[in-house]
Amino acid sequence: VASKLLRTIILGPPGSGKGTVCQRVAQNFALQHLSNGPFLPENIKPYTEVGEMAKQCIEKSLLVPDHVITCLMMSKLTLGQAKALDRICEADLMISLNIPFETLKNHLSGIDDVTGEPLVQQEDDKPEAVAARLRRYKDVAKPVIGLYRSRGLLHQFSGMERNKIWPSVYTLFSNKITPIQSKEAY
Repeated sequence: VASKLLRTIILGPPGSGKGTVCQRVAQNFALQHLSNGPFLPENIKPYTEVGEMAKQCIEKSLLVPDHVITCLMMSKLTLGQAKALDRICEADLMISLNIPFETLKNHLSGIDDVTGEPLVQQEDDKPEAVAARLRRYKDVAKPVIGLYRSRGLLHQFSGMERNKIWPSVYTLFSNKITPIQSKEAY
């Protein structure tokens, strides 16, 4: 039985909730979630060559270059998955998560959303490093967003919290593919 393929790119700055949204989409619509996030820690721990390149970028609060991410992701894909990806030429949707800078800065700087208390911070989570990461994201994301806007594929969702954005994302996907469970499950 062939399942529906809905190729979606979910873009957002660090701390915007991309992983949460992707997890919910995958669970609610029985779709596969591919993300570069989990590949970084997995490849840094065993001290692979490509992992070392990624680690150096992360330590300097730089975006990991495309060729490094591609190497990391391709090392995790099976041959069948790689062949399937080769056949995919265009995305069906592009979702951009827009969260206010201050919200992201607080979230990434280790301030607890509920209590407002500081959390344990790593060097990459210091306010100056977070601000630099967010500025770099904005510079890199702008042309990507423009490309998908020009193709009519861009859907932007704004809000202060993932849980407030989720119902709109769920509705968008529900109009494209039949959900397997209700959004109220989250």
